[in-house]
Amino acid sequence: MAIERLPCPNCKADMEFDPATGGMKCSYCGTRSDVQSDSQRIVHENPLSAEALKPDPSRIQRLSEVSKEFTCTGCGATIQFDPPQVAGSCPFCAASIVAQPKDSDPLIAPDAVLPFAVPKEQATANVRNWLASLWFAPGELAAMARPEGIRGMYLPFWTFDAKTSTRYTGQRGQYYYETIQVQENINGQNVLRDVQQRHTAWQNAQGSVGLAFDDVLVPAVRSVSVDRLKKLEPWNLHKLKPYDTAFLSGFQAQRYQVELGDGFGAGKSIMERAIQDEIRRDIGGDEQQISESDTRYGSLTFKHVLMPVWMGAYRFEGRVFQMMVNAQTGEVNGERPYSKGKVFLLILVILLLLFLLISLDHR
Repeated sequence: MAIERLPCPNCKADMEFDPATGGMKCSYCGTRSDVQSDSQRIVHENPLSAEALKPDPSRIQRLSEVSKEFTCTGCGATIQFDPPQVAGSCPFCAASIVAQPKDSDPLIAPDAVLPFAVPKEQATANVRNWLASLWFAPGELAAMARPEGIRGMYLPFWTFDAKTSTRYTGQRGQYYYETIQVQENINGQNVLRDVQQRHTAWQNAQGSVGLAFDDVLVPAVRSVSVDRLKKLEPWNLHKLKPYDTAFLSGFQAQRYQVELGDGFGAGKSIMERAIQDEIRRDIGGDEQQISESDTRYGSLTFKHVLMPVWMGAYRFEGRVFQMMVNAQTGEVNGERPYSKGKVFLLILVILLLLFLLISLDHR
Protein backbone atom coordinates (compact mmCIF):
# COMPACT_ATOMS: atom_id res chain seq x y z
CA MET A 1 0.00 0.00 0.00
CA ALA A 2 3.02 2.32 0.14
CA ILE A 3 2.66 5.21 -2.29
CA GLU A 4 5.46 6.64 -4.36
CA ARG A 5 5.39 10.10 -5.86
CA LEU A 6 5.03 9.85 -9.61
CA PRO A 7 7.14 12.76 -10.86
CA CYS A 8 6.90 13.79 -14.49
CA PRO A 9 10.10 12.75 -16.29
CA ASN A 10 9.99 16.05 -18.17
CA CYS A 11 9.16 18.77 -15.60
CA LYS A 12 9.19 16.80 -12.30
CA ALA A 13 5.62 17.86 -11.38
CA ASP A 14 3.30 15.15 -9.98
CA MET A 15 1.54 13.07 -12.62
CA GLU A 16 -2.17 12.17 -12.30
CA PHE A 17 -4.30 9.33 -13.62
CA ASP A 18 -5.90 10.19 -16.97
CA PRO A 19 -9.32 8.56 -17.59
CA ALA A 20 -9.11 9.21 -21.34
CA THR A 21 -6.04 7.00 -21.84
CA GLY A 22 -6.01 4.83 -18.71
CA GLY A 23 -2.47 6.02 -18.04
CA MET A 24 -0.68 8.81 -16.21
CA LYS A 25 -0.53 12.42 -17.45
CA CYS A 26 1.29 15.51 -16.28
CA SER A 27 -1.23 18.35 -15.90
CA TYR A 28 1.54 20.91 -16.43
CA CYS A 29 3.42 19.81 -19.55
CA GLY A 30 1.15 17.01 -20.86
CA THR A 31 3.72 14.21 -20.69
CA ARG A 32 2.09 10.77 -20.64
CA SER A 33 3.16 7.37 -19.32
CA ASP A 34 1.62 4.01 -18.48
CA VAL A 35 0.51 2.97 -14.99
CA GLN A 36 3.52 1.06 -13.67
CA SER A 37 1.96 -1.98 -12.01
CA ASP A 38 2.82 -5.63 -11.63
CA SER A 39 1.12 -7.43 -14.54
CA GLN A 40 1.11 -10.65 -12.51
CA ARG A 41 -1.16 -9.20 -9.83
CA ILE A 42 -4.82 -10.18 -9.90
CA VAL A 43 -7.86 -9.10 -7.94
CA HIS A 44 -8.16 -11.59 -5.09
CA GLU A 45 -11.03 -12.55 -2.84
CA ASN A 46 -10.76 -12.57 0.96
CA PRO A 47 -12.25 -15.48 2.95
CA LEU A 48 -15.20 -14.26 4.99
CA SER A 49 -15.26 -16.00 8.36
CA ALA A 50 -16.03 -15.08 11.95
CA GLU A 51 -12.37 -14.13 12.32
CA ALA A 52 -12.51 -11.90 9.25
CA LEU A 53 -15.34 -9.88 10.79
CA LYS A 54 -13.14 -9.08 13.77
CA PRO A 55 -10.55 -6.28 13.63
CA ASP A 56 -7.36 -7.62 12.08
CA PRO A 57 -4.30 -5.32 12.20
CA SER A 58 -2.83 -7.06 9.15
CA ARG A 59 -5.75 -5.86 7.02
CA ILE A 60 -6.07 -2.37 8.55
CA GLN A 61 -3.98 0.18 6.68
CA ARG A 62 -4.07 3.77 5.52
CA LEU A 63 -5.15 4.50 1.96
CA SER A 64 -1.56 5.51 1.28
CA GLU A 65 1.46 6.66 3.26
CA VAL A 66 0.75 10.34 2.59
CA SER A 67 -3.06 10.32 2.50
CA LYS A 68 -5.01 12.99 4.36
CA GLU A 69 -8.67 13.11 5.30
CA PHE A 70 -11.34 15.47 6.50
CA THR A 71 -14.76 14.79 7.98
CA CYS A 72 -17.63 17.04 6.90
CA THR A 73 -19.51 18.48 9.87
CA GLY A 74 -22.57 18.84 7.67
CA CYS A 75 -23.20 15.24 6.52
CA GLY A 76 -20.52 13.22 8.32
CA ALA A 77 -18.77 12.00 5.16
CA THR A 78 -15.06 11.26 5.62
CA ILE A 79 -13.11 11.98 2.45
CA GLN A 80 -9.55 10.84 1.89
CA PHE A 81 -7.14 12.30 -0.62
CA ASP A 82 -3.46 12.55 -1.45
CA PRO A 83 -1.77 15.95 -1.63
CA PRO A 84 -1.75 18.23 -3.56
CA GLN A 85 -5.54 17.69 -3.62
CA VAL A 86 -7.38 20.17 -1.37
CA ALA A 87 -10.67 19.90 0.47
CA GLY A 88 -12.71 22.90 -0.68
CA SER A 89 -16.40 22.10 -0.23
CA CYS A 90 -18.02 18.76 0.57
CA PRO A 91 -19.04 16.99 -2.66
CA PHE A 92 -21.90 15.27 -0.82
CA CYS A 93 -23.68 18.23 0.82
CA ALA A 94 -21.91 21.35 -0.58
CA ALA A 95 -20.96 22.53 2.93
CA SER A 96 -17.76 24.56 3.17
CA ILE A 97 -14.89 22.60 4.70
CA VAL A 98 -13.29 24.71 7.41
CA ALA A 99 -11.37 22.08 9.40
CA GLN A 100 -7.77 21.38 8.52
CA PRO A 101 -7.17 17.90 7.06
CA LYS A 102 -5.38 15.35 9.24
CA ASP A 103 -3.49 12.15 8.54
CA SER A 104 -5.96 9.52 7.38
CA ASP A 105 -7.14 6.85 9.79
CA PRO A 106 -6.52 3.16 9.03
CA LEU A 107 -9.19 1.16 7.20
CA ILE A 108 -9.63 -2.26 5.65
CA ALA A 109 -7.31 -1.95 2.68
CA PRO A 110 -9.01 -1.78 -0.75
CA ASP A 111 -8.57 -4.93 -2.80
CA ALA A 112 -9.56 -3.49 -6.15
CA VAL A 113 -10.41 -0.30 -7.96
CA LEU A 114 -12.54 0.39 -11.03
CA PRO A 115 -10.52 3.13 -12.76
CA PHE A 116 -12.08 6.31 -14.15
CA ALA A 117 -12.87 5.88 -17.84
CA VAL A 118 -14.94 9.05 -18.51
CA PRO A 119 -12.82 12.25 -18.66
CA LYS A 120 -14.03 15.32 -16.81
CA GLU A 121 -14.79 17.14 -20.07
CA GLN A 122 -17.14 14.37 -21.20
CA ALA A 123 -18.79 14.15 -17.77
CA THR A 124 -19.35 17.92 -17.82
CA ALA A 125 -20.92 17.70 -21.30
CA ASN A 126 -23.22 14.88 -20.11
CA VAL A 127 -24.30 17.02 -17.15
CA ARG A 128 -24.94 19.93 -19.49
CA ASN A 129 -27.19 17.74 -21.68
CA TRP A 130 -29.00 16.46 -18.60
CA LEU A 131 -29.65 20.01 -17.39
CA ALA A 132 -30.94 21.03 -20.82
CA SER A 133 -33.63 18.34 -20.55
CA LEU A 134 -34.99 19.71 -17.25
CA TRP A 135 -38.04 21.94 -17.18
CA PHE A 136 -38.33 24.73 -14.60
CA ALA A 137 -34.82 24.15 -13.27
CA PRO A 138 -33.38 27.08 -11.29
CA GLY A 139 -30.43 28.96 -12.71
CA GLU A 140 -28.23 27.80 -9.82
CA LEU A 141 -27.92 24.42 -11.54
CA ALA A 142 -25.82 26.01 -14.29
CA ALA A 143 -22.82 25.85 -11.96
CA MET A 144 -22.98 22.05 -12.13
CA ALA A 145 -22.37 22.20 -15.90
CA ARG A 146 -18.98 23.84 -15.40
CA PRO A 147 -15.84 21.73 -14.87
CA GLU A 148 -15.36 23.11 -11.35
CA GLY A 149 -18.93 22.04 -10.49
CA ILE A 150 -18.00 18.36 -10.23
CA ARG A 151 -15.04 16.42 -8.87
CA GLY A 152 -13.73 12.90 -9.20
CA MET A 153 -14.58 10.68 -6.25
CA TYR A 154 -14.10 6.98 -5.55
CA LEU A 155 -16.99 5.51 -3.54
CA PRO A 156 -16.42 2.37 -1.42
CA PHE A 157 -18.40 -0.84 -1.93
CA TRP A 158 -18.26 -4.36 -0.51
CA THR A 159 -18.68 -7.35 -2.80
CA PHE A 160 -19.62 -10.81 -1.55
CA ASP A 161 -19.43 -14.28 -3.11
CA ALA A 162 -21.23 -17.32 -1.72
CA LYS A 163 -22.54 -20.76 -2.54
CA THR A 164 -25.88 -21.47 -0.87
CA SER A 165 -27.95 -24.58 -0.25
CA THR A 166 -31.52 -24.13 1.00
CA ARG A 167 -34.07 -26.69 2.15
CA TYR A 168 -37.66 -25.53 2.23
CA THR A 169 -41.26 -26.53 2.91
CA GLY A 170 -44.27 -24.77 1.47
CA GLN A 171 -47.41 -25.11 -0.62
CA ARG A 172 -48.11 -25.14 -4.34
CA GLY A 173 -51.36 -23.51 -5.50
CA GLN A 174 -52.98 -24.68 -8.73
CA TYR A 175 -55.92 -22.78 -10.22
CA TYR A 176 -59.14 -24.57 -11.24
CA TYR A 177 -62.46 -23.17 -12.37
CA GLU A 178 -66.12 -23.91 -11.68
CA THR A 179 -69.07 -22.72 -13.68
CA ILE A 180 -71.71 -20.97 -11.59
CA GLN A 181 -74.82 -19.00 -12.48
CA VAL A 182 -75.27 -15.38 -11.45
CA GLN A 183 -78.35 -13.25 -11.80
CA GLU A 184 -78.11 -9.98 -13.68
CA ASN A 185 -80.66 -7.30 -14.52
CA ILE A 186 -80.61 -6.65 -18.26
CA ASN A 187 -83.13 -4.21 -19.74
CA GLY A 188 -85.33 -4.54 -16.66
CA GLN A 189 -85.35 -8.35 -16.71
CA ASN A 190 -83.54 -10.73 -14.36
CA VAL A 191 -81.34 -13.05 -16.41
CA LEU A 192 -79.18 -15.98 -15.27
CA ARG A 193 -75.68 -16.01 -16.77
CA ASP A 194 -72.89 -18.62 -16.60
CA VAL A 195 -69.55 -17.35 -15.26
CA GLN A 196 -66.25 -19.05 -14.46
CA GLN A 197 -65.24 -18.80 -10.80
CA ARG A 198 -61.59 -19.36 -9.97
CA HIS A 199 -60.44 -21.47 -7.02
CA THR A 200 -57.01 -22.54 -5.80
CA ALA A 201 -56.13 -26.12 -4.85
CA TRP A 202 -53.17 -26.30 -2.45
CA GLN A 203 -50.65 -29.11 -2.15
CA ASN A 204 -47.75 -29.48 0.25
CA ALA A 205 -44.32 -29.01 -1.33
CA GLN A 206 -40.78 -29.46 -0.13
CA GLY A 207 -37.36 -29.57 -1.69
CA SER A 208 -33.99 -27.90 -1.90
CA VAL A 209 -32.37 -25.28 -4.13
CA GLY A 210 -28.77 -24.20 -4.60
CA LEU A 211 -27.45 -20.87 -5.87
CA ALA A 212 -23.99 -19.44 -6.44
CA PHE A 213 -23.54 -15.69 -5.95
CA ASP A 214 -20.71 -13.73 -7.51
CA ASP A 215 -19.89 -10.12 -6.61
CA VAL A 216 -23.07 -9.17 -4.76
CA LEU A 217 -22.50 -5.42 -4.60
CA VAL A 218 -23.26 -3.49 -1.38
CA PRO A 219 -22.64 0.28 -1.08
CA ALA A 220 -20.48 1.13 1.94
CA VAL A 221 -21.60 4.77 2.11
CA ARG A 222 -24.47 6.53 3.87
CA SER A 223 -23.98 10.01 2.38
CA VAL A 224 -25.59 8.81 -0.88
CA SER A 225 -28.86 6.89 -0.95
CA VAL A 226 -28.79 3.25 -2.05
CA ASP A 227 -31.58 3.99 -4.55
CA ARG A 228 -29.52 6.75 -6.17
CA LEU A 229 -26.49 4.47 -6.46
CA LYS A 230 -28.72 1.76 -7.98
CA LYS A 231 -29.65 4.19 -10.75
CA LEU A 232 -25.96 4.49 -11.69
CA GLU A 233 -25.72 0.77 -12.45
CA PRO A 234 -24.50 -1.28 -14.20
CA TRP A 235 -20.84 -1.39 -13.18
CA ASN A 236 -18.57 -3.59 -15.28
CA LEU A 237 -16.79 -5.44 -12.48
CA HIS A 238 -14.79 -7.45 -15.01
CA LYS A 239 -12.68 -4.30 -15.43
CA LEU A 240 -11.65 -4.16 -11.78
CA LYS A 241 -7.91 -3.66 -11.28
CA PRO A 242 -5.84 -4.67 -8.25
CA TYR A 243 -5.66 -1.65 -5.95
CA ASP A 244 -2.84 0.71 -6.85
CA THR A 245 -2.50 4.23 -5.48
CA ALA A 246 -1.65 5.46 -8.99
CA PHE A 247 -5.34 5.15 -9.94
CA LEU A 248 -6.24 7.56 -7.12
CA SER A 249 -3.74 10.22 -8.14
CA GLY A 250 -5.74 13.40 -8.80
CA PHE A 251 -8.94 12.04 -7.23
CA GLN A 252 -10.53 11.73 -3.81
CA ALA A 253 -11.98 8.68 -2.08
CA GLN A 254 -14.65 8.41 0.57
CA ARG A 255 -13.92 6.25 3.59
CA TYR A 256 -16.47 3.47 4.04
CA GLN A 257 -19.26 4.25 6.50
CA VAL A 258 -20.73 0.73 6.51
CA GLU A 259 -18.52 -1.74 8.36
CA LEU A 260 -17.81 -5.18 6.87
CA GLY A 261 -20.23 -7.02 9.19
CA ASP A 262 -23.11 -4.66 8.42
CA GLY A 263 -22.26 -4.85 4.73
CA PHE A 264 -22.47 -8.64 4.84
CA GLY A 265 -25.88 -8.36 6.53
CA ALA A 266 -27.09 -6.23 3.61
CA GLY A 267 -25.51 -8.68 1.15
CA LYS A 268 -27.32 -11.61 2.77
CA SER A 269 -30.62 -9.74 2.41
CA ILE A 270 -29.97 -9.39 -1.33
CA MET A 271 -29.10 -13.10 -1.57
CA GLU A 272 -32.16 -14.06 0.48
CA ARG A 273 -34.51 -12.31 -1.95
CA ALA A 274 -32.93 -14.24 -4.84
CA ILE A 275 -33.20 -17.51 -2.86
CA GLN A 276 -36.89 -16.88 -2.15
CA ASP A 277 -37.52 -16.29 -5.87
CA GLU A 278 -35.69 -19.54 -6.70
CA ILE A 279 -37.78 -21.46 -4.15
CA ARG A 280 -40.99 -20.17 -5.72
CA ARG A 281 -39.78 -21.26 -9.17
CA ASP A 282 -38.92 -24.68 -7.74
CA ILE A 283 -42.35 -25.04 -6.11
CA GLY A 284 -44.05 -24.18 -9.39
CA GLY A 285 -47.82 -23.95 -9.87
CA ASP A 286 -49.82 -20.75 -10.14
CA GLU A 287 -49.20 -19.53 -6.60
CA GLN A 288 -46.64 -20.42 -3.98
CA GLN A 289 -46.39 -20.14 -0.22
CA ILE A 290 -43.12 -20.65 1.65
CA SER A 291 -43.59 -22.00 5.17
CA GLU A 292 -39.97 -22.53 6.24
CA SER A 293 -36.53 -22.29 4.68
CA ASP A 294 -33.08 -23.06 6.03
CA THR A 295 -30.07 -21.73 4.12
CA ARG A 296 -26.47 -22.79 4.55
CA TYR A 297 -23.77 -20.46 3.25
CA GLY A 298 -20.43 -21.76 1.99
CA SER A 299 -17.34 -20.49 0.13
CA LEU A 300 -17.91 -17.00 1.56
CA THR A 301 -15.52 -14.33 0.30
CA PHE A 302 -15.48 -10.53 0.16
CA LYS A 303 -13.67 -7.60 -1.44
CA HIS A 304 -13.36 -3.92 -0.61
CA VAL A 305 -13.63 -2.11 -3.95
CA LEU A 306 -13.64 1.54 -5.04
CA MET A 307 -16.05 2.75 -7.75
CA PRO A 308 -15.52 5.97 -9.78
CA VAL A 309 -18.03 8.82 -9.94
CA TRP A 310 -17.96 12.45 -10.95
CA MET A 311 -20.13 14.14 -8.38
CA GLY A 312 -21.20 17.45 -6.96
CA ALA A 313 -23.75 18.90 -4.59
CA TYR A 314 -25.52 22.24 -4.38
CA ARG A 315 -27.85 23.96 -1.97
CA PHE A 316 -31.14 25.52 -3.05
CA GLU A 317 -33.73 27.04 -0.72
CA GLY A 318 -32.24 25.30 2.30
CA ARG A 319 -32.11 21.82 0.76
CA VAL A 320 -29.14 19.80 -0.50
CA PHE A 321 -29.28 18.25 -3.98
CA GLN A 322 -26.74 15.75 -5.32
CA MET A 323 -25.69 15.00 -8.89
CA MET A 324 -23.50 12.07 -9.98
CA VAL A 325 -22.03 10.68 -13.19
CA ASN A 326 -20.98 7.05 -13.49
CA ALA A 327 -17.35 7.61 -14.44
CA GLN A 328 -17.23 4.31 -16.31
CA THR A 329 -20.37 4.62 -18.46
CA GLY A 330 -21.19 8.36 -18.39
CA GLU A 331 -24.69 7.75 -16.97
CA VAL A 332 -26.01 10.89 -15.19
CA ASN A 333 -28.30 10.76 -12.18
CA GLY A 334 -29.22 13.75 -10.11
CA GLU A 335 -31.76 15.46 -7.91
CA ARG A 336 -33.37 18.60 -9.22
CA PRO A 337 -35.44 21.32 -7.59
CA TYR A 338 -38.13 23.31 -9.35
CA SER A 339 -37.79 27.05 -9.67
CA LYS A 340 -40.91 28.52 -8.09
CA GLY A 341 -40.31 31.73 -10.01
CA LYS A 342 -40.28 29.93 -13.38
CA VAL A 343 -43.38 27.89 -12.50
CA PHE A 344 -45.19 31.08 -11.38
CA LEU A 345 -44.15 32.84 -14.59
CA LEU A 346 -45.54 29.96 -16.71
CA ILE A 347 -48.85 30.07 -14.83
CA LEU A 348 -48.96 33.83 -15.35
CA VAL A 349 -48.36 33.44 -19.10
CA ILE A 350 -51.09 30.76 -19.37
CA LEU A 351 -53.58 32.95 -17.50
CA LEU A 352 -52.69 35.89 -19.73
CA LEU A 353 -53.23 33.80 -22.89
CA LEU A 354 -56.60 32.58 -21.55
CA PHE A 355 -57.61 36.16 -20.81
CA LEU A 356 -56.68 37.23 -24.34
CA LEU A 357 -58.60 34.30 -25.89
CA ILE A 358 -61.71 35.10 -23.84
CA SER A 359 -61.44 38.79 -24.75
CA LEU A 360 -61.21 37.97 -28.46
CA ASP A 361 -64.21 35.62 -28.14
CA HIS A 362 -66.41 38.43 -26.81
CA ARG A 363 -65.66 40.83 -29.66
